[in-house]
Amino acid sequence: MKKITRWVGLDVHAETIAVAVAEKDGTVLSVGIIPNRREAVGRAIKKLESGGKLHVCYEAGPCGYGLYWQLAEMGIECDVVAPTLIPVKAGDRVKTDRRDAEKLARLLRSGDLTAVWVPDAEQQALRDLVRARHAAKRDQLRHRNRLGKFLLQLDVRRPEKIVAWGTRHMTWLEGQKMPHASHQEVFIDYLNEVKRAKERIERLEKSIDAGIAPPRSIFKS
Repeated sequence: MKKITRWVGLDVHAETIAVAVAEKDGTVLSVGIIPNRREAVGRAIKKLESGGKLHVCYEAGPCGYGLYWQLAEMGIECDVVAPTLIPVKAGDRVKTDRRDAEKLARLLRSGDLTAVWVPDAEQQALRDLVRARHAAKRDQLRHRNRLGKFLLQLDVRRPEKIVAWGTRHMTWLEGQKMPHASHQEVFIDYLNEVKRAKERIERLEKSIDAGIAPPRSIFKS
């Protein structure tokens, strides 16, 4: 297997990727900007690979790991690097996509970048599911607070012996009637949002449990 002869820095954005290459002789060149599309990436990498074995890097960010997985499928070594650990020179304040790509290529060649752990597609899917559950919990809290403040405004208070948001509390809420039709409409809307939030969390938690459950053995013990 031939040694790595080209180090490639990619400055990745939602729609574009700036590409730069660092060569063995010390030169660092901006190759250009390509669309952030699988086909365009494949063509660019194949072209660069004709000049030698590649080692590619890009910063971890909102675009995720799809680019990493594509390069891995192509047999290209790729590092996803931690943005907060990228060395910064004093006075280096001018930032452009091309300059950032060149900087990544240069630092990759010198070994001054720190790679992060990259999950596989299945692990990432489970992580996204857990994030969705966290988001659902935040939404649930917001809906509960909205309903609670609305009822406080109307001086509708739950009995002291009933635990907030438990089964008895929900039963008590469903039996409440507001003094005016408009208030009743608002109350029903807020209460339905609280119930939907609970159902959403339960659905996501079941999916998480299914995702982390060990596979069943085909052999009987």
